Amino acid sequence: MTIERHTKGLALRAIRQAAGGQRLRLRENIAGYLFLMPFLLGLAAIIAGPLVSSLYMSFTNYAAFGDPQWIGFDNYMRAFSDPRMWAAASVTTTYVLTAVPTVVVVALLLAVFLNRGIQFLAVYRAIFYIPSLIGGSVAVALLWRQIFGAEGLLNYTLQAIGIDHRISWIGSPDTALSTLVILQAWQFGSAMIIFLAGLRQIPQSYYEAARIDGANGIQQFFYVTLPMLAPVILFNTVMSMIGAFQAFNSAYIISSGSGGPADSTLFFTLYLYQQGFVNFDFGYASALGWLLILVVATATAVLLIVTRRWIHYGEDA
Repeated sequence: MTIERHTKGLALRAIRQAAGGQRLRLRENIAGYLFLMPFLLGLAAIIAGPLVSSLYMSFTNYAAFGDPQWIGFDNYMRAFSDPRMWAAASVTTTYVLTAVPTVVVVALLLAVFLNRGIQFLAVYRAIFYIPSLIGGSVAVALLWRQIFGAEGLLNYTLQAIGIDHRISWIGSPDTALSTLVILQAWQFGSAMIIFLAGLRQIPQSYYEAARIDGANGIQQFFYVTLPMLAPVILFNTVMSMIGAFQAFNSAYIISSGSGGPADSTLFFTLYLYQQGFVNFDFGYASALGWLLILVVATATAVLLIVTRRWIHYGEDA
């Protein structure tokens, strides 16, 4: 009987502890949702409404004046037969495939350099982060025109070292998009900070073991740093890719909204803007917007699926 009472007592204590743990988790969940409430309300009131409205408008013929007229999938069929839409898609794809790897590589290399325990690390980190704060703003885009123009700083520097190259890098179809890639790569600060945080989480014992096995610095980078940092690399790649697909300001300012020269900087978002706010064809612009959403979602899903085999997280180790 004593053993039986003791067993029942332990069972009751376990039940009370489980119930207490459930109540604690419930309180934590409630607190979490309360903190998320402003964002959720803003999402519902500011984003969800226009999103659903744009989806409806994508199936209509809707200009600036008049009521929308339902036309079904005509806007989407029009998009697939629109040569300028395909030109914008080509420019955007080229931009994504060049700008995203450039940003990730530059941010990673600088993070590895700053993680070596150099003096004044906080100062360097702040300096390198400044470009991400000002980003591709109007002022920076205008400055880019002064740097890469025919009489800009780049040509002046080349002339000073004996290279007479007086073309407008922004005004040439062959180089205009490259200047925007450089502008995007200049905004590496956010990715660099995330890489720094990831590098700090790699146990030093791994590097010590690699050094004992005779691995040099380059081998440690490829066999320790990159595998351990793979989830962070994936995160930065996905976020940079989504941002690159949505790039707009730099192309709009540098090309004065035209996407020139010769549509070489005609980003998809810029063409969408032209259709919606220049031609006032809101139905077609909405369809283009939803096509962009589908492309970004598909590209993100493919990237996650492809990289799933060689990226391992902490709980998978």
